[in-house]
Amino acid sequence: MKTAYLDAFSGLSGDMMVGALIDAGADAAALERAMVGLGLRGYRIATRHKDVSGIAAVKFDVEVSAAQPERHLGEILKMIEGAGLSSRATANAIAIFQALGEAEAKVHRTTPDHVHFHEVGAVDSIIDIVGAAWALDQLEIGTLLVSALPMGTGFARSRHGIIPVPAPATAELLAGFPVRLGDGSAEMVTPTGAAILKALARPAPQVTTYEIERIGYGAGTKDFADRPNVLRIIVGRESAKFATDDLLEISANIDDLNPQIYGHLSDRLFAAGARDVTLTPTIMKKGRPAVTLAVLAAAAARDHIAHIIFSETSTIGLRFHAVSRLKLARKTIEVETRFGTIRVKLSGAEASPMTVAPEYDDCQRAALEHNAPLKLVMEEALAAARRQLGRESNY
Repeated sequence: MKTAYLDAFSGLSGDMMVGALIDAGADAAALERAMVGLGLRGYRIATRHKDVSGIAAVKFDVEVSAAQPERHLGEILKMIEGAGLSSRATANAIAIFQALGEAEAKVHRTTPDHVHFHEVGAVDSIIDIVGAAWALDQLEIGTLLVSALPMGTGFARSRHGIIPVPAPATAELLAGFPVRLGDGSAEMVTPTGAAILKALARPAPQVTTYEIERIGYGAGTKDFADRPNVLRIIVGRESAKFATDDLLEISANIDDLNPQIYGHLSDRLFAAGARDVTLTPTIMKKGRPAVTLAVLAAAAARDHIAHIIFSETSTIGLRFHAVSRLKLARKTIEVETRFGTIRVKLSGAEASPMTVAPEYDDCQRAALEHNAPLKLVMEEALAAARRQLGRESNY
């Protein structure tokens, strides 16, 4: 499968996404035929080329010619399931609408099943979402990366009245994605575009080694004075040997805390989404011994992590900065032993030798249940994993 990078310097909408995918090689005529299976009426798909600041882009439009009913999430999902799309395109389209339903439900304090899809339940939004899922599948794009997103300014008109930009549902959907608040003179990311990202994409790492195969441009509807209103999609393959991700390191020096609290603190931090928690002895000014607490976490978890540290420790200030990680490929398998089923973590499938590590919690539980030495349980789980790996041709 390929990787696509969404260079969203002018934001992102559903029609821009489909236009960019068509410009990158998706078959527009085949997409239109695939949408017939949805059973929708009163619309026409129009695809044309548009020059935007000298950039040749594809403008994808769904022209609606008849009034449309308000649709609930369940009705839309059944429509997608019965459209005759590939299993992957179907699953992705459903995931996008479910993400959208959860965001709308949170905004309106209801449940996804009771959300009335107004704008995004209209024919054009359904075609945009399902068309994007179909085109991603046709181009065999498995990983979707996205740049930092401009969020725009001002207000927009909706069925509920005047709402702020970004729209409340858009803001909910983009939690965890890097954004530039106040960048742009209008709505730059629509709820439809944000839902596609929430369901299928992840933030692009700071540095990505990439082999470009093709580039597509999808044109937006509005014209901006300060930038071309296009979405650029770069399709290719990540050529880095290691996976990467971007996190925050949050740290503090603590010199007056009961050491018994650190274990409880670590448990709370991991439960809150910390990727790693370390405690390092250090010496502060005037020779005072202390402990440096360091936490790795996603940027979206920063405030939650900070709240826990402030409430559980005596520190009055925290440091944080962005860090990037290189990671070996990893997966978890289950092995059968005389002490029961044990999970085993594998890392570095392309490295030599592969790291094979029985899950400590499983081994400890089995050792207590069977009144067996922990080291014996771990040794047998390791041996079972190596036997299983020897039988699997893909390892």
